[in-house]
Amino acid sequence: MAGYIAIAAAAAVVCLVAIFAARRHYEKRVKETYRHLLETLDRALSGKRGDVRFDESMDAALTERLNRLLRAYDVNHDAAGQERDAMKTLISDISHQIRTPLANIMLYSDLLREKEAEGKGAALAGRIRSQSEKLDFFMKELVRTSYIQQEMISMSPSMTDVEEIVDMACQMVELAAMKKNITILRNSGDERCCADSRWTAEALGNVLDNAVKYSDEGASVQVETVPYESFVCIRVRDFGPGIREDEQGKIFQRFYRSDDVRDKPGFGIGLYLVREILGKQGGYVKVESEPGKGTTMKLFLPRYEELAGGNGPERYL
Repeated sequence: MAGYIAIAAAAAVVCLVAIFAARRHYEKRVKETYRHLLETLDRALSGKRGDVRFDESMDAALTERLNRLLRAYDVNHDAAGQERDAMKTLISDISHQIRTPLANIMLYSDLLREKEAEGKGAALAGRIRSQSEKLDFFMKELVRTSYIQQEMISMSPSMTDVEEIVDMACQMVELAAMKKNITILRNSGDERCCADSRWTAEALGNVLDNAVKYSDEGASVQVETVPYESFVCIRVRDFGPGIREDEQGKIFQRFYRSDDVRDKPGFGIGLYLVREILGKQGGYVKVESEPGKGTTMKLFLPRYEELAGGNGPERYL
């Protein structure tokens, strides 16, 4: 009797060990499967997808469906990229076809105004010029709005001189500043940052455009570069009307316009574009303002490639 009990006990122990071993093996397989699936998804999210293969039938069925899903994603992603490129080309072509004759109209109106120095002809030429400038402004805003909504603004950050960015941005507002006799005081130094120079200049140009637009005639706008440990700050200060505290958190929203500036031209996308361009490069923007004392906009750009993602694949807004 005792022998049977011993045999039964031994069999029970063997069964428990077998069950425990089978459970450990199953858990190991499940963890291994999950690990491979997570690796596959991580590669897919980073754009470096590769098929995963398993011998086990259940795992193979699961991963086969995952691979089919990822292949479908690749097809849709490629199609979306082609559509985006086609739309980008179309918008550029339309912009060029409209702005070229518009520039000619503005030129002819200037020539007519010079020829008709006095009288009704000069007044009409001035009106043509004024309306042409408005149309040119709205065309530029329309193109920028389309680029944002279609997610067609691509950026490739690289190490560049901050002075180069400031130069390009100041050139964008040079004519507007001259018309109002506004002086742009620069102190940009020799700092370097990791940014897409073209789009970062566009962002800084938007900030400078606002500074010129809301400043009085004969005023000045200050542009200064301040280096920090991880970022370079481009600080733009104007002495305009300033921004109320309750408005400061809203000015970076798309299409937002304060009631205080409804009489000024614009669609309310300039500062939104600034925030998006900087954010996609690992930077950010801050505002300091007080009504009646002007506004200071601070654009922070990474000083190192590691903070901006380096020269990786293009990123779209």
